[in-house]
Amino acid sequence: MRIVVAGIGGVGGYIGAHLCKLEDEVIFLARGNHAERIRETGLLVKEDEGEFTARPDSVVSTEALEGEIDLLLLCVKSYDMEAVLTDLSSNITSSTIIVPFANGVEHKEKIASLVDAKVLHGAVYILAHKEADGVIVKKGKVFAALFGDEAYAKETALVSSLFEKAGLRHKTPTNIEEAIWKKYLFISAFAALTSYFDTSMRKVYELHKNWAETLLKEIADVAEAKGIHIQDEVEKALKTASSLPEDASSSMHLDFQNGSRTELETLCGYVVREGQKLRLPTPMMAKIYGVLKGK
Repeated sequence: MRIVVAGIGGVGGYIGAHLCKLEDEVIFLARGNHAERIRETGLLVKEDEGEFTARPDSVVSTEALEGEIDLLLLCVKSYDMEAVLTDLSSNITSSTIIVPFANGVEHKEKIASLVDAKVLHGAVYILAHKEADGVIVKKGKVFAALFGDEAYAKETALVSSLFEKAGLRHKTPTNIEEAIWKKYLFISAFAALTSYFDTSMRKVYELHKNWAETLLKEIADVAEAKGIHIQDEVEKALKTASSLPEDASSSMHLDFQNGSRTELETLCGYVVREGQKLRLPTPMMAKIYGVLKGK
């Protein structure tokens, strides 16, 4: 099987490194010094309990990839997905399985509108980042990949078997959309609030708990209006935030601090736009989105 991993950052690097243990062909899509270092010395993955080096079969840019793709793991930021899929349009066939592992709840529909392929829902729980060229660091024991689609049971089972062989913890929930929204609820709310208040997730909980609770309820209400029941997750999300390390923040907050491109549209704008479509007010998210968009 020909497996292509697009985006060799914390998520794609960690997943891709483990998939390199398989006998299947594994290709990393990367560029620049990061790609060159992986070609020369492999990808070093550091974990709390140790480290290992993974060597993919090849490392190429999206434009340079040749041949058809059997399985494409999209681990790029949400705002880069369309460009990557455009570059890979000649490599993707109607038999290609695509799994997006990026923040957001609308990726399956977007991808399916851009390419003719078998697109699954996907999400991942992990704390990992690119430390340097050719080096990925994963913090803590948390890791779980969620993916699947009831319309593609055979393809879901195939990806599951690959993750099982690679030793990657994963789940294929019956209600995959609900599972993805549960993650999105937390990420959306705390990406918004950490960026708005310029502070950590735990500080948001300690100093602005009312804001957090209100925003979580707004997002859960949007999900409910779409037939996805996650109201019970609001309290769980607050509890999670209260137990995080004091300096733990969201990737969007860090992107704002670094002056980098952010996932504001995916994590905040989407909630506002869906609320408008559903005639459901989201005043707090609309306020935060407006302020952050002006930054």
